[in-house]
Amino acid sequence: MALQPLPDYPWDAMAPFAERARSHPDGIADLSIGSPVDATPGVVRDALSAATDAHAYPTTAGTPALREAIVAWFERRRGVTGLGVENVLPSIGSKELVALLPFMIGLGAGDTIVHPKAAYPTYAIGAALCGAEAKASDDPAEWPETTRLIWLNSPGNPDGRVLDVAFLRAAVARARELGAVVINDECYAELGWSGQWESTPIPSILDERVTGGDSSGILAIYSLSKQSNMAGYRAAFAAGCAETIARLLNVRKHSGLMLPGPLQAAMVAALMDDAHVAEQKERYRARRDILVPALLAAGFRIDFSEAGLYLWATEGRDAWASIDRLADLGILAGPGHFYGEFYPDHVRLSLTATDERIRAAASRLQGSRI
Repeated sequence: MALQPLPDYPWDAMAPFAERARSHPDGIADLSIGSPVDATPGVVRDALSAATDAHAYPTTAGTPALREAIVAWFERRRGVTGLGVENVLPSIGSKELVALLPFMIGLGAGDTIVHPKAAYPTYAIGAALCGAEAKASDDPAEWPETTRLIWLNSPGNPDGRVLDVAFLRAAVARARELGAVVINDECYAELGWSGQWESTPIPSILDERVTGGDSSGILAIYSLSKQSNMAGYRAAFAAGCAETIARLLNVRKHSGLMLPGPLQAAMVAALMDDAHVAEQKERYRARRDILVPALLAAGFRIDFSEAGLYLWATEGRDAWASIDRLADLGILAGPGHFYGEFYPDHVRLSLTATDERIRAAASRLQGSRI
């Protein structure tokens, strides 16, 4: 099946709002895109520098050191035991994995790919690339018999929603009834803020309480972009079902999709050092503590947002009206329309701005209540 036309890139529609926000006397406070602004940790940069004699081709499967570091990280940070090196695979960022994975596992016309109602758009793009049908649903009972792949996202982008063990277990049970692969996109899992997730680790779909000790048909994907400020490195990985990992590995070998050797060394350093992750989390916590009360003072309500890098907010009217109001304040956010049809009144605001820009945004919001 030939590739069908894809929709226009949604963020292009933000250009006029960005231009207006940039015209603010104190400059733009861009809270629209979740691109890290803080420095990549020294331990990561040092590892990259030390590995620049990269004269040989890198391994698609990942170096033994990297695969072992991923396994150890899952056990230490996510409470996931029982993984071996055959259960993990590095990727060139997580977005290409989300977009290409349906094609790599052989999905196509007649297959259904389920994704969350409030969803990062690339889940649906992955369905379009392989000719499958995308269905937005958060209820396992709604997933049709044609479902072959289920995307979960916890903590969620854009809404910061966390799926607990009971929900993950129910999703896995339904996936197995359908004979579908189920994947949790977990790249914000180190960033829990409120409710039980302030003190309780956010569960992985590979947790034994979810899998019953059997990871067949189950994957977790993770990125170091957010926890380690490595977005420019394109450093991510998948873990779980050995059979699915082997299929992905074979396709990637034939396609030449391999992570550069120096970046693999940098990933090992990042995965072995927990101190920089804790420091970065506290930076985001401080920014969140400034932005939340300012949004409330400006008349917004914040929904979910118990984890992750975003605040999912509404003032009870169409998101474009809120985007317009924020642009007049020199603030750029993302409209809920970009994340599906179910939250047209919400906007997404990112914590990935400098402390000074977060303070500027908060000051403008606090003086702007309608």
